[in-house]
Amino acid sequence: MPQQDSSPDQASPKDTFSDEELGTFQTLVNIVARLRAPGGCPWDREQTHESLKRHLLEESYEVIEAIDQGNPAILSEELGDLMVQVAFHADIAGEAGEFQLEDVLRQINGKLVRRHPHVFADEHAEDAREVEQNWEQIKAQERKEKGESKSPVEGIPVDMPALAYAQLMQDRVGKAGFEWDDISGVLDKIVEEVTELKATTTPEEKVHELGDLLFTMVNLTRWSGAHAEDVLRQANQRFGKRYLSMEKLASEQGLDFEALPLDRKEELWQEAKRLVG
Repeated sequence: MPQQDSSPDQASPKDTFSDEELGTFQTLVNIVARLRAPGGCPWDREQTHESLKRHLLEESYEVIEAIDQGNPAILSEELGDLMVQVAFHADIAGEAGEFQLEDVLRQINGKLVRRHPHVFADEHAEDAREVEQNWEQIKAQERKEKGESKSPVEGIPVDMPALAYAQLMQDRVGKAGFEWDDISGVLDKIVEEVTELKATTTPEEKVHELGDLLFTMVNLTRWSGAHAEDVLRQANQRFGKRYLSMEKLASEQGLDFEALPLDRKEELWQEAKRLVG
């Protein structure tokens, strides 16, 4: 599966599959099965659920980046790379006798039908908010039937990025009724957390209060109708562009950026903000 540069003596996919075949999910499944079969690709045959975790994560982030870039061609390509991960995990599981791809599809298709009774059954939903409420009720019933905990703070994947984890947990407890009346409560809480942070006297206390402050900032983001991961990712990108612009401006003026005093760097920063936003 590792990417390789093509060369004239390498067979093109079209030498083996027709355009029509290349446009089907079944062909992807067949290709992955061939890669992992005896006589296939040594690298692909060695992969496990564990070894592919980082690739799954990387491909997911590349999909997100393509969405942020607003580039349909790149998004199409990256979604394909993500689909490869699904096919690989299903093939590995099938080989181990854990489950088949059909089991994956059967579960997700059943779940989508079951959680959309306003489409596939006789229930009615006035708007997206009511759809979401019904969805959560159905999920809660499914957890109950499986004997899983009904607590909103449990069942969240522990490997989620911390900001996303915090926001999902806040969403869940909010729907369970543990919520501020309005955004002013969140803003007051931020002031409280900053005050407590200033009062810390040990590194341990500082870390504790910083965590509380970050958690509350995520809640403010949620109340503002945004997603903390998206907000911070965009801020990171803005900072990077502005910093590169500062360095370029300094270079164009024959200045050693690192040696400049802070007030001069601030001037360049403001100019960079005007240039790149």
